Amino acid sequence: MALLIENLKKSFAAPDGGVVNVLDVARFELADGEQVALLGGSGTGKTTLLHAIAGIVAADSGRVSLDHSGNAVNLTQLSEAARDVFRGQNIGYIFQTHHLLPGFSAMENVLLGMSFTGRRADREWAKHLLVEVGLADRLDYKPEKLSVGQQQRVAVARALANRPRLVLADEPTGALDPSTAQQVLNLIRKLCTEIKASLILVTHDMTIASQLDRVVRLDELNEKSRQETGVKRQE
Repeated sequence: MALLIENLKKSFAAPDGGVVNVLDVARFELADGEQVALLGGSGTGKTTLLHAIAGIVAADSGRVSLDHSGNAVNLTQLSEAARDVFRGQNIGYIFQTHHLLPGFSAMENVLLGMSFTGRRADREWAKHLLVEVGLADRLDYKPEKLSVGQQQRVAVARALANRPRLVLADEPTGALDPSTAQQVLNLIRKLCTEIKASLILVTHDMTIASQLDRVVRLDELNEKSRQETGVKRQE
């Protein structure tokens, strides 16, 4: 099993002083190599869930266990610094917008993605990824010289640069036209399969979601948790 979530809760302070409970997930499992689409309306906590899985934000309570060399590592028990290291070595994150560094070439952006692991950067692997995403003739191009779709392809290559066990994609096709979106989805799925990574992909598009192994709705995860625990969610 690549990922196991148990009794995960996360809330935020509301402007009026109240509390907004965003996540209340009793249990979620992701198998090795499985590719799952995560659906949910705006503001329902999809990005918060990805951030909690990646250790970008700390959950209020619960367990997020990721497989690491055959051992389950609970991210909720790690310090912030330890979570950062673990994420760099084991989790690839693809954002809706590419977040490339403007002063660096496509190749340099991917190589920089490798620098967070403490391992030596693998230039040949970086080049392989960029070739796979169709940018063999754009290795030295800076983001301003690339189209939006090409920039997102660089972001995909960067996220997979460290051969992560888990890839989290937060609406990676949301800002793309349908044809480019399909191309980027195909690349993400192909590369995840190549490196044997599991995938959670957030999307609003059922055309995209239906192509993955399984579709999960966040509101149903939260609802199932409330039904099983008998706790009502604060609105």
